[in-house]
Amino acid sequence: MSTPLRVLVAKVGLDGHDRGVKVVARALRDGGMDVIYTGLHRTPDEVVAAVLQEDVDVLGISLLSGAHMTLVPRILELLRAARAEDIPVVVGGVIPDEDVDALRGLGVADVVLQDTPPDEVVRRVRAAAGAR
Repeated sequence: MSTPLRVLVAKVGLDGHDRGVKVVARALRDGGMDVIYTGLHRTPDEVVAAVLQEDVDVLGISLLSGAHMTLVPRILELLRAARAEDIPVVVGGVIPDEDVDALRGLGVADVVLQDTPPDEVVRRVRAAAGAR
């Protein structure tokens, strides 16, 4: 019997919408993963501290605020500084198509857009963890 994947799901910044991230967290849980949800309004520093403390396999970041090109690079920078850059980061939410490649270029493992079915989210988080 293998250990379930541990996934930390975070809402970063001033984004106060959490319905989607709760759907994703439940889908991941129902997919057999251990899910840690940090709640709303987390800073990049808080998210990375939680990633290290919880010893997760994947970090999922949910963003609807449009601040993804500011917050995600900061999180990646903090992960590198903590020597935890091997933890895959999956970004989801409302991300403009033109920013998907830019996020991947920064080192994001995957970008899951808002209309992705829950079972596909589970598959892609597993794939990100498997590539670790």
